[in-house]
Amino acid sequence: MTTPRIALTGLGLITGAGDDAEKGWSSISAGTSGIRTNTLFDTSELLTEWAGMVTAEQQSDVDRCYALAATAIREALRTSGLDLGTVDRDRVAVVVGSSLGAMPTLEGVHACLVHEGRLDAQAAAASQLPCVGDYIAAEFDLRGPRVVLSNACAASAVALGYAAELLWKGDVDHVICGGVDPLASLSAYGFSALGALDAEPCSPMSASSGLTLGEGAGFMVLESADRAAARGARPLAELGGYGLSCDGYHQTAPDPSGKGACAAMAQALDTAGLGPVDVDYLNLHGTGTPANDASEPKAVKLLFGSSVPPASSTKSIIGHTLGAAGAVEAVVSTLAIDRGTLPPTINTRGVEQPFGLDIVPDTGRPGAPEVVLSNSFAFGGNNASVVLHRPGRPGSAPRRTQSVHDVVVTGVAGLAGAARNTAELLAALAEDRPCFTEMEEVEGVGEVPVGRIDVKAASRGINPSRARRMDPLSLLAAAAVADLYGRHGKPSRAEAEGTGIVFATGYGPVTSVLQFHKGVLKRGINGANPALFANTVVNAAAGHVAMLHRYRGYTATIANGGTSSVLALQLAARVIARGAADRIMVVIADEFPEQALATQAGLPGYARTARIVPGGRTGTVLSEGAAAVLLESRESAAGRGAGVLARARGYGASGEPAGIGRIGRDGEAWSRALRAAMAEAETGPDGIDTVVSAASGYSLVDLAQSRALRLAGLDGRPVLAPKALLGETYGSAGALGLVAALSGATSRGRLLLSSFAYGGSYAAAVFDTGE
Repeated sequence: MTTPRIALTGLGLITGAGDDAEKGWSSISAGTSGIRTNTLFDTSELLTEWAGMVTAEQQSDVDRCYALAATAIREALRTSGLDLGTVDRDRVAVVVGSSLGAMPTLEGVHACLVHEGRLDAQAAAASQLPCVGDYIAAEFDLRGPRVVLSNACAASAVALGYAAELLWKGDVDHVICGGVDPLASLSAYGFSALGALDAEPCSPMSASSGLTLGEGAGFMVLESADRAAARGARPLAELGGYGLSCDGYHQTAPDPSGKGACAAMAQALDTAGLGPVDVDYLNLHGTGTPANDASEPKAVKLLFGSSVPPASSTKSIIGHTLGAAGAVEAVVSTLAIDRGTLPPTINTRGVEQPFGLDIVPDTGRPGAPEVVLSNSFAFGGNNASVVLHRPGRPGSAPRRTQSVHDVVVTGVAGLAGAARNTAELLAALAEDRPCFTEMEEVEGVGEVPVGRIDVKAASRGINPSRARRMDPLSLLAAAAVADLYGRHGKPSRAEAEGTGIVFATGYGPVTSVLQFHKGVLKRGINGANPALFANTVVNAAAGHVAMLHRYRGYTATIANGGTSSVLALQLAARVIARGAADRIMVVIADEFPEQALATQAGLPGYARTARIVPGGRTGTVLSEGAAAVLLESRESAAGRGAGVLARARGYGASGEPAGIGRIGRDGEAWSRALRAAMAEAETGPDGIDTVVSAASGYSLVDLAQSRALRLAGLDGRPVLAPKALLGETYGSAGALGLVAALSGATSRGRLLLSSFAYGGSYAAAVFDTGE
């Protein structure tokens, strides 16, 4: 069986260069700058007033992030000719990359809290990173799988990879995929504090004296080439492959050798069945910072030798759009293929490219690029490359997109609330003892229970010099990995360097974001702590763990609320199954400082006592948690003599347009995820020995899941409900359920993990134990 070729049939683009794809392409191909004076917020304390700012008026009743995304998606759907009313909306996925999400709204909420002591819990909850996908699904009535990726400036390039995995596997018919980020004072102050902003419009690959921030959105309609042909759509290009790697080198600087970036490019080409000789044009990451502009040419020359194709940076025209950059530049690369023009690098200031690259200076160049390689790199040493090529172009080698390996679990670990490690967690479960007995006062609510992890105690044993640079979320992630290695054995150095890391979180590095922004609110640029800023990106934890353990393999970061665990396990399993990685450490963590607790406790369904009964209308309790799950191919596990705890058998994901913060009561969408997981695992309800439940004591959730189980034929199957004792850990909940099931004596046989996220997305997974 062959996997489908992926066609890009619709494009939407809004940046400082233009309000749609045609206007943007006209400016970019002509070398007309879209960088102008930033009028969105005060820049008087910053290193620059320049930004790639969108000038079109945006919808005023939603966050700027949501408005930009909606604009680009409408254009992508229109240009694709795809009428959503004529397709199965259950099989239309939403895959989004973003670093900031609705940060302008969050900044306003936090400023009100800091200056006035007033917290708008509804606005805070509706502006979290996963809400980007929820807004899109509700706005366009989309009911397929939904995921938000947040690998900082590589986020939407990673999103394209995730979309490819869904289409290669046949999970969906269409994917609305792209990236979006608005200009925000948090990132502007952060990059200013790092000294990374150019005082003038940036000069990538030339003067290289700093970057210029931009904003915007780029979205694509992706579908199989056969499906596009059947409906008479004209493919503009094909998504041939992608590659991801981590440097494990530094939290903000790239590996100066360029080896990690080279590995990502090589993997992307290999997946597409192509080689360096096939590439006609490189869309460089090209930020304009001295570190990037020195390391990226080295990576390019490692891969291409002396035959480097033309390679330009379109950030010189639109600025650095952060998490949107990968998708924005994929749109530009697609237009380069379709229109036969190589985009230029402008604002060279008369400086010759110091590494001898042909950067297509000043204005676009006529050409006929058949294969384009587009790079996106990010904080934490994250490298992402995407291959786009002319429709129908054959590869020079077989594509690496089919499943060829069984995937097994060879290690698990977890901590939650008072349980600082797996041993304490399992003891609490065995003794029927809650892990959330602390009571904290919340203004306007009163005393409420919460599960707090003693981060210092949990992270003992981590190199102190490393630990000092890590935020609470990173320390929790590192503690889970350390506990896994303590229980299951540590790999050799060579094995570690071949290991990838997929990090997931419900809500990200809340403490770092709040502390950094509070410093700005209180003291302006003098309060902008660059060390804190480095930890405000969601993938910072992955970078820290990679540095601790010398990981150099595949990497991605998911921020999708309560489905994050299962979606991370799914992505890692798909990548291993098709041979793109031997093993991947899946790490999930969430930390909830007092402001997060106040937000949660101010919403309906929060418990007032520490006695939680799933299905018992007691309310739910927020609990900090982290988990680590090591997945690898069966061959890899056998080769190093690792014990097998379970086999990954099947995954399912679904969504509904419930609206931000809501879920459907009927359980219909949830049941689709459960049925899809069983279908991939080739089993029916009678073949499931234990359902690892997402029930938490909140009646809305528990009732929806009970209806979903009934619709999926699973009512009456044995149930394990770990949230009764572990609390609602959101991002790590599914993985902690797997830890509880695999490490305890209560559940053996075939397990089904059930998970949900507010906003109406659901994910499920089936594992066979006793392998």
